[in-house]
Amino acid sequence: MRGTFGLPKPDKQAVDRVKELARSALQAAPDTAFAVNEIACNDPGCPGLETVILVMEPGQKTRALKVAKPIDEVAEQDILAALDG
Repeated sequence: MRGTFGLPKPDKQAVDRVKELARSALQAAPDTAFAVNEIACNDPGCPGLETVILVMEPGQKTRALKVAKPIDEVAEQDILAALDG
């Protein structure tokens, strides 16, 4: 099955794992929602695949965190670094 941008749809377990890492890294409230996608980056400086995490907090603008790694390689420290960048 194809997901966003024509790439194979990421494994649900991988998506759920990254959502939980983001929730922990951000110390997010229970009503904060997350969307996680793996996209192809065609920019010459990109590694090929990157993970985009949308953070949707009630009453706040949606934030997009970009991690220059495939979804299976994302760690909590990558999410923390994306917050600073």
